Amino acid sequence: MNATALKPVLTRSADAETTCDPSSVMTLLADCGTDGSSLTSYRSTFSEGAVGAPAHFHTRASELFFVISGSLQVLVDDEVKILNAGDLLLVPPHTPHAFAAAPGCEADVLFVFTPGMPRFDYLRLLGRVMRGEASPQEIKDSSEHFDNHYVDSPVWRAALEAAK
Repeated sequence: MNATALKPVLTRSADAETTCDPSSVMTLLADCGTDGSSLTSYRSTFSEGAVGAPAHFHTRASELFFVISGSLQVLVDDEVKILNAGDLLLVPPHTPHAFAAAPGCEADVLFVFTPGMPRFDYLRLLGRVMRGEASPQEIKDSSEHFDNHYVDSPVWRAALEAAK
């Protein structure tokens, strides 16, 4: 994207689109390429016990997590970490990661992808799958398009099982 083509992007809270699944609400803030932004950003509020995303990686983008409140359990490679309010984590491309509300906690998290790519349609699709309105196969079929590549992580499965 040409730097001269960039423009300021302001998303007012009252105007932001939200999408949800049974355990979280996502507030869509900036979507690269669709609103003039050079990054993609959204805010997720997870209820206690909410599972955010299974183990996956991105080939083109780094993913930033900033915990606004509560605590988030995160897999980075083969290590599980707890992020608390005020903590920031930047996961580079090709690094397997996963996230969920930390055991016994809620979490309010700001996510930023850079370089950005349009991802809001992916978030909308996730909500539809979680609500049973779309097939999980649609997620699999979209992995290249949205740069979301799922992997198996015994470490993450064990962490989720221990949290039950």
